[in-house]
Amino acid sequence: MSENKYYEQAVRCVSGYVLESQRKQFEECHGDLDLFYTETGDSNMYFTKIIESGKVYELGYPKCTCHLVAEGKCNDPELCECSKQSILYILNELMPEREIRVEIKESVLRGSNKCRFLIYIDKE
Repeated sequence: MSENKYYEQAVRCVSGYVLESQRKQFEECHGDLDLFYTETGDSNMYFTKIIESGKVYELGYPKCTCHLVAEGKCNDPELCECSKQSILYILNELMPEREIRVEIKESVLRGSNKCRFLIYIDKE
């Protein structure tokens, strides 16, 4: 799927619990992206915003959630690409028929006080 060097690391990170919990939530929303991206979780863990219904969404974290950063093993801003690849992997698993792009808007490792990603979803 991706030639990105962080892809395999991202898959390992979110396979299992994260992917399955996202799959369950997506199924409970009957594939409705607006409902899926409506805040339903703990706002201390993540936040979401509908930018353009059915097409553009924001997903963010009030702090870096990477275990490598938390354990002091890495502080390279390039690692944020792993989070981007994680989002892509999950969404491609949930909607393999859709074209999906993810853009890193800001991140803690890049000097911000939070991490934000824009998600672009082509209709079909």
